[in-house]
Amino acid sequence: MAEKEKAIMHKTVILEIGPGSPQPFGVHECCDGFNFAVFSRHGSRVTLLFFDHPHDSEPCARFVLEPKYHRTGDVWHIRLHGIRHGQAYAWQVDGPYTPEQGQRFNVHKLLIDPHAPALGDTACWDFACKCGFEPNSPHRDLSFSDQEDSLYTAKALIVGRRFDWQGDLPLRHPWSETLIYETHVRGLTVHPTSGVRHPGTFAGLVEKIPYLQELGITAVELMPIQEFNERELTHANPISGERLRNYWGYSTVAFFAPKESYASRGNPCGQITEFKTLVRELHRAGIEVILDVVFNHTAEGDETGPTLNFRGLDNRVYYLLAENPRFYRNYSGCGNTLNCNHPIVRDYILDCLRYWALEMHVDGFRFDLASILGRDEDGRLLLNPPLLERIAEDPILSDVKLIAEA
Repeated sequence: MAEKEKAIMHKTVILEIGPGSPQPFGVHECCDGFNFAVFSRHGSRVTLLFFDHPHDSEPCARFVLEPKYHRTGDVWHIRLHGIRHGQAYAWQVDGPYTPEQGQRFNVHKLLIDPHAPALGDTACWDFACKCGFEPNSPHRDLSFSDQEDSLYTAKALIVGRRFDWQGDLPLRHPWSETLIYETHVRGLTVHPTSGVRHPGTFAGLVEKIPYLQELGITAVELMPIQEFNERELTHANPISGERLRNYWGYSTVAFFAPKESYASRGNPCGQITEFKTLVRELHRAGIEVILDVVFNHTAEGDETGPTLNFRGLDNRVYYLLAENPRFYRNYSGCGNTLNCNHPIVRDYILDCLRYWALEMHVDGFRFDLASILGRDEDGRLLLNPPLLERIAEDPILSDVKLIAEA
């Protein structure tokens, strides 16, 4: 690919391509297009794919990034002109598949941008059912599978950031006057007795604000609303035979993205607008918003789990690996443990927290199993964990409420 060239997309739109910038990560609109940037230290070939619709199995355009023009250090980047908001995209990264050395690159798998602000068509997400491990694959590791998963996985979406906050500002209730109501977005309003027009959604929670005011609370703590796959389970209800779903959400896939199914409308990226509206209206009622965040593990699970993003971008960097690096240290009890004090992962978590605080106007965070945030790359507890110190001393995050589950 030349430093600057043109490509056909959607058969009618001309895309102009530039080398792009390594910062910031994710996709960001610039004055003359959109810049894409993703980290992969050991990846040998990185491809950016676009889809006409998130449920499509075949991309409408594919761009192979050439290191000469599209790599700076460990960051792969490209700038495109001519695409639009709502566009679906994904990454593919090739590299060594050497589990015995801790690397699990798989060019057959679509990878979700770790910084994606929204995912589209998550109703098609069915990797547990459709993309299970192959009985004859080496070690029965799902990440080895050469089965294409583009039809059964959600894709990232390019979103606009405009929103009318109507002068919204942080409430900053002092701790001594804080009364927290913990709730589940779907569970609070999904039953008909809740009496809302939009049950089980961010909009439904807005309708319950008068009830929350009557309780006299000053903050709501929302159980996980960052995107997770509720269809990841393979177990069935022993009575009805119905396949069980992940209801609680403690299995994050996309840490920057509000859950699509918690939006009442099916329009692209509507979950972002609805979540921002929820925060604005809660603030208007004098109620702060605290998010329950799960940075101790991800939905990729152990060595038999699916490849969704981090595993296929740089497994050794993002996870704590066992003495035999084919396996994962499992301090979370969920199959893997994030390598939280690696500089790359540490910066990722800080970027994510700042995004929710600044872009989404969230007032605080409750860290699920926070002790993992204090472990080193060998799993040992640190006396002065760099990540916790960075969060506490961060000029932005030091002004929000921080709660740690021990």
